[in-house]
Amino acid sequence: MEKTYHPKLGEITHEWYVADANGQNLGRFATKIARTLLGKDKPIYTPGVDTGDFVIVVNCEKIVVTGNKLDDKMYYRHTGYPGGLKEINLRDQLEKHPDRVIKAAVKGMLPKNTYGRNLLKKLKVYAGPDHPHQAQNPKPLA
Repeated sequence: MEKTYHPKLGEITHEWYVADANGQNLGRFATKIARTLLGKDKPIYTPGVDTGDFVIVVNCEKIVVTGNKLDDKMYYRHTGYPGGLKEINLRDQLEKHPDRVIKAAVKGMLPKNTYGRNLLKKLKVYAGPDHPHQAQNPKPLA
């Protein structure tokens, strides 16, 4: 009879990966990042256990979407005041805050609980080609 394997804290290693968003499709790219954050590509993957890796995303302003999503896709936020619902379409969001586009797409693919919020902290998104994480020696994300 086979026993279920549960990784211990000392057995889990967290790697650093860098992903270039230049010319990538938003949804497919976010799926790849979410799988890496969750650790689903590792043989020691266990649901609910943080076996995933850190991901650095660069060039997020050069992400690509298909169809009319640039004008039709809306992002909403609330100021906290009555009548404070703000909306912005994808085209304007890419001009003002391109990092929020990737974060929102990946956030929607992670669990909606404390585990998912902790995984999102392991995602680092930058608009340009430079990032301050050279000391971690990130590998390119395949």
